[in-house]
Amino acid sequence: MADLLLVLHTESDGSFSKGVLEAVATATDVGSKLSSAFAVGIIGADASAAADSISGCGAEKFYVVESDALASSRYSSDTKAVSELIRISGAQLILAPATSRLTRCMPGAAARTGAAIDTHIVALNVEGGKVSVQRWYYRQRILTTLSREARPWILLLDGGVNDAWQGAAGCADKELVSVEFTDTEKRTVIKGVESPTVDAQTIRPDAAMLFVAGAGWTKKQADGEFHIGDAGVLIQGFLCKASASLGSSKSLVDLQTEGQETLSFMSHMNQVGQTGSTPRHAKGLSACCHGEEPHAVGWRFINERRAINTDANCGWAQGKADVVYIADAFEVIEKVNALLS
Repeated sequence: MADLLLVLHTESDGSFSKGVLEAVATATDVGSKLSSAFAVGIIGADASAAADSISGCGAEKFYVVESDALASSRYSSDTKAVSELIRISGAQLILAPATSRLTRCMPGAAARTGAAIDTHIVALNVEGGKVSVQRWYYRQRILTTLSREARPWILLLDGGVNDAWQGAAGCADKELVSVEFTDTEKRTVIKGVESPTVDAQTIRPDAAMLFVAGAGWTKKQADGEFHIGDAGVLIQGFLCKASASLGSSKSLVDLQTEGQETLSFMSHMNQVGQTGSTPRHAKGLSACCHGEEPHAVGWRFINERRAINTDANCGWAQGKADVVYIADAFEVIEKVNALLS
C-alpha cells in the first residue's frame, strides 16, 4: 500500500517526455516532505524498461501495466489501466502530469475510483502532513491556494513549472499489474498521424523564445502602403531560423473574422493574453503590438521580455518590457533574419 502514487505513461518509443519527468521531480519532493511511501504507476507498451530508467527517483514500488493496447492513447483502455493502478496501490494522493493523454483519461478514472480531482496545479505545499495546492483562475489573474479532505485526491500537474528529474537508471522493484482489455475497449485504432511540416508548425511549447506579432504588421507602413505579404515572409523566416514559437495579439487574429487580409498562418490557437494562452518561455520578443493586455497577462511567465516599437511612449514599452527597441519591426526582423542566415 502506498500513500502517494505518481501515474505516468510512456511515449511511442518507450521513453518519458519532459513534462512527465517534471512530474517525477515534483512527486519526489512531495514524497520526502510527507515522509510516506511513494509509488509510481506506469502504463505503456514498454513500461517495464521505462520504470528502470527512473529507478533512482526514490519510489519504493513501481506498478506496471504493460500491454500493446496501451502503446497509443485511447480513453477506454487508459482509463481502465489507471483505475486499476489507483485501486491496487491504495494511494490516497495521486499525482499525474497534465499531458493530453492523462488529462483526457484521469477524470474518468476519478469517477470509477470515487476520487476527487483538481487540474492545472502549479505548486504543492506540505505543512504538518497536510497537503495544499495552488492553481490559477480567471486566465492566470487569480492565484488560489486550496486543500481537500476528500480522498483519494487526484492532482494533474501543469508542465513548465518545475525542472525535469535527472538521475541514473537501474533496476526498479516492479510489480506487473494484469489488466484485460475487451474488444470494445480496443475498438478505437490509430491509423496514422498527420502533422504539419517544421516550417508550418508555429506553436512550439518547448521553444526557448516566444515571438508575439501584433496587428501593426497588417497596417499601412511608413511608405503609406500595406506589406502583409512581406510581413508573412519575415515572420515565418524568423520563426524557422530562431526555432521560436509564435504568439498573437487578439486584435490580429480577429482581423480574419472581419474579412480583412491578414497573416494566413495565424489562428486563434496562437493568441496569448486574457482570452488566450499564457505560455512559459525563457525569452519573449514582441513586435507591432500596442495593447497592454496580451503582455500583462499572456506574458506573465516569460522570464525576459523585449519589444520592438516605433512609439517609445506605448503602454507596452512603459514598464512591461525589460528592453524596448525603438525601431521599425520590418527593418529589424529583416536584419535579424540576415544575421541568422
